Amino acid sequence: MEDKQKICDLLLETLQATRLYSDLKSLTYVTPEQPHRYDSYVEAKFQSDGKRIINTSMDSGFAMIRDIIINL
Repeated sequence: MEDKQKICDLLLETLQATRLYSDLKSLTYVTPEQPHRYDSYVEAKFQSDGKRIINTSMDSGFAMIRDIIINL
């Protein structure tokens, strides 16, 4: 079983090191136990108080990384 929050934490650190996403504040993996329109999703928060919800339902760890990068 993959630790998807750990993957998000490591990806966050990597993205923050780039010029494009230096304003990214957090990536939070939300599990199906927390109701939302998706089975699972990642909430990306930015320094400007903006946020983006990224559907990660049925994703493996690598597919989740890909979906996060594509949808940011």
